[in-house]
Amino acid sequence: MAAKDLQAAIREVPDFPKPGILFLDILPLLKDPALLKQLTQSLASYAQDIQSVVGIEARGFILGSAMAIELGKGFVPLRKKGKLPGAVHSQSYGLEYGTDEIEVQDGVLNPGERIMLVDDVLATGGTLIAGVKLLQKCGVVIESVVVALEIGFLNGRELFEKQFPDIPLHALIVK
Repeated sequence: MAAKDLQAAIREVPDFPKPGILFLDILPLLKDPALLKQLTQSLASYAQDIQSVVGIEARGFILGSAMAIELGKGFVPLRKKGKLPGAVHSQSYGLEYGTDEIEVQDGVLNPGERIMLVDDVLATGGTLIAGVKLLQKCGVVIESVVVALEIGFLNGRELFEKQFPDIPLHALIVK
């Protein structure tokens, strides 16, 4: 099974979540056990010397949890605003169709801890950039960032690499 099998399973949904947006749906990848295993192992292969996998809500939770199990590491979620109890660190960001905010519980990550950040899709870069900024507030070392799918024409990689030239960014599939 190759990356082309992963790419072939991605479903295109026009006009979602609003008119003019072409949503690339990775859920068919997640439903197929062989493709999910390949996806998880391929993403996990980018890990070097990490202590935890951090995933961005919501599909980053699915991929990140599976990767953490594959790697024998812990998993930490970056949640949308208002979903976590207690003190949190937060970071707002722009989407291709609005704005949002993500949070992580204070104290769940330790300064100097080496992590890998994972999300499902790199589009405009806003979510990943916010994730890195949020993690930097926690004082962790971001060893690398991985995504299953990169939407190349939205230029999120260029924006990410301009702000974080020293953080490796890996995408399995580029459309």
